[in-house]
Amino acid sequence: RIALQKEIEKGAHKSEAEELDEMWKWVKLSILVAGPVCVLACAKDILFVEHAHAKPGPMPDYMKIRNKPFPWECEDCALFDNECWKQCRAEMAAEGN
Repeated sequence: RIALQKEIEKGAHKSEAEELDEMWKWVKLSILVAGPVCVLACAKDILFVEHAHAKPGPMPDYMKIRNKPFPWECEDCALFDNECWKQCRAEMAAEGN
């Protein structure tokens, strides 16, 4: 069994230059295949896919369920909800004056 393994190993050995050539062949082939696939996928997404966005206007009540307040000054506002932050700060300024 060991002799068979050594024989297989001896026949499968390639020089470093051959290994590098084989590696670069597969790198080039991967780029040749993956490049157009990525470009076509991006083009498909840009041209044909409609992205669903939130409808303008107030959100329904079930969308603002809070188990505990947020840990910042406007406890009911999400972090990137700029309209809510403006309204909250205006209310805080009105209460402060």
